[in-house]
Amino acid sequence: MKSIRIANFSIGKEEPLAILAGPCVIESESHTLRSAEKLQRMVSRHPFSYIFKASYDKANRSSGASFRGPGLEEGLRILERVRREFNLPVVTDVHSPEEATLAAEVCDMIQIPAFLCRQTDLILAAGRTKAAVNVKKGQFLAPWDMQNVVEKLRSAGNERILLTDRGTSFGYNNLVSDFRAIPIMQKFGFPVCFDATHSVQLPGGLGHATGGQREFIAPLAKAAVAVGCNALFLEAHPNPAQAKSDASSVLSFEALETLLQEIEKIYEAISLCSGAR
Repeated sequence: MKSIRIANFSIGKEEPLAILAGPCVIESESHTLRSAEKLQRMVSRHPFSYIFKASYDKANRSSGASFRGPGLEEGLRILERVRREFNLPVVTDVHSPEEATLAAEVCDMIQIPAFLCRQTDLILAAGRTKAAVNVKKGQFLAPWDMQNVVEKLRSAGNERILLTDRGTSFGYNNLVSDFRAIPIMQKFGFPVCFDATHSVQLPGGLGHATGGQREFIAPLAKAAVAVGCNALFLEAHPNPAQAKSDASSVLSFEALETLLQEIEKIYEAISLCSGAR
């Protein structure tokens, strides 16, 4: 498996577990900066690498009236400030080839949302940037189908690839996590991330918004670490009840701290058993 370089660390088989965490969407500049500072301090207490995540635009919302974020220009300005002031790598979603090009000028990693993982022009544009590319497996895809995504990115000259599992559609308004997806996608030669917060969503389950089962975030995250994922994606918010996006499936900062403590124990045990550390 290839290791991919992000800022001053790498993600891969024999590298520290990477944590991609932050609010779902940029709610304001001050909120984002406070969140980045607290999350950086929190993750630094554990043997993990950290990438700050927040979206400048949540283009895929159940309702047209839902909050989407500050938009591309303002959002990238805020993310650049996070990157500069806290010396943190950042990742954000992109939705078009043009956005991929612009976001890659600021972000260390750009992310392809699950619903867009088959959009060839977007994948190729992301691949041509200098940024690492995280592609979320579509809820409608089998894990082995992600090899086509890998081949598209490599054809564009990009070998800095992270694949993320975020659950698979299971009937209406429900997702299920099949942990076979982690080793299956790792066989493509690149590290694999597990998105524990989006995996507990109930898509469109509230009618006007997506629901979620927050109580299952921790069990799924711990299972993914036990299976051997190389990174974890965990959205967190200082006050989930007031979150402007995915309020039903984000962790509070307090819950995230507890989860990181539990994950560290599992991670250390798995690392000792595998001889990786």
